Amino acid sequence: MSDYKRIESALIHGGIYGDEYTKAVNVPIYQTSTYEQSGIGEEPRWEYSRTGNPTRAALEALIAELEHGKSGFAFASGMAAITAVLSLFHTGDRILISSNVYGGTFRVLDKVFNHFGISYSIEDTTDIKELEKKITDDVKAILVESPANPLLTVTDLEAVAGIATQHGILSIVDNTFMTPYLQRPLELGADIVIHSATKYLGGHSDVVAGLVVVKDEQLARQLAFIQNSTGGVLGPFDSFLLIRGIKTLGVRLDRHVGNAERAAEFLREHKAVKKVYYPGFPDAQGYEINQRQAKNGGAMISFELYENYDIKKFFQSLKLVALAESLGGVESLVCHPASMTHASIPYEVRQKVGITDGLIRLSIGIENIDDILEDIAQAIAESEE
Repeated sequence: MSDYKRIESALIHGGIYGDEYTKAVNVPIYQTSTYEQSGIGEEPRWEYSRTGNPTRAALEALIAELEHGKSGFAFASGMAAITAVLSLFHTGDRILISSNVYGGTFRVLDKVFNHFGISYSIEDTTDIKELEKKITDDVKAILVESPANPLLTVTDLEAVAGIATQHGILSIVDNTFMTPYLQRPLELGADIVIHSATKYLGGHSDVVAGLVVVKDEQLARQLAFIQNSTGGVLGPFDSFLLIRGIKTLGVRLDRHVGNAERAAEFLREHKAVKKVYYPGFPDAQGYEINQRQAKNGGAMISFELYENYDIKKFFQSLKLVALAESLGGVESLVCHPASMTHASIPYEVRQKVGITDGLIRLSIGIENIDDILEDIAQAIAESEE
């Protein structure tokens, strides 16, 4: 670990910095599948790149340091990371998940892990007292997002970790929306942190990756075994790209958040907008909790237009903001959760938790904010019926 106490410096110098052989300031891309060994029966540091690769190891050490955890693990996607974590559980186990969780998380539980007898329950994790009542003998973990995707609901992570510890189960936090720059769940008591590193950590929409960090040595050993056994590892070139992206995470997120705060206010004041979801508003659900556990409200915004505005025309009329899956890149992106990111969640479940057909999700980029707002304004104007 680095000697730097402040995260802005740790982003650049943390983990394994540079190359001990050449003194290059960047960790090289060790584009190799295997390594020559000095003799039979010895235990080499490197043997096969599914098991370990120096470039990937540098990334894993970096994310572990940034999240203040024991060990980090890099996977080929955010879903590969989630799949590895869910592979910790056994037939008969049940996992409680946030009521508006990423659609891919719901899908892998509902369509894959149910084949192995691992079940789930969708709960309102913002209501801690009611959540604790749902913990029965078969519940082995609570998996939450805060702010959650796509309604930006805030869960008290410290409280969730507390009841998980009390009941001897795991608390798992998907920290994709906030990153360790804005929020560190392990410091709040969580056992496992997951990232779709494709998003803010990579930051340039050019890499697909997932990261996991744990604070417990036993969990680290279990996940290392699962990572090596199932093999969904991140390649060296993508690991290099991710390290490069993380170096600028601080400056990017400062700009992302500054732009998002202005965009949220703009939308809130617009006559066409019925509702805005943004945890940075003082009157937002969970604002005080979010202020306590995170640096700010982040850069994701969801909103709904009034019924006399056609959201299809809104999407078609955007020129700068791209209609696309994903989030957290330098460019502003917009999506329709009901038909895109959360389409795998049944209609009745989406309606129950508030993911309506009129919901629009914005990932605010780092362009000039006036250009972003002008594009949104003209698209809204074009969509009026």
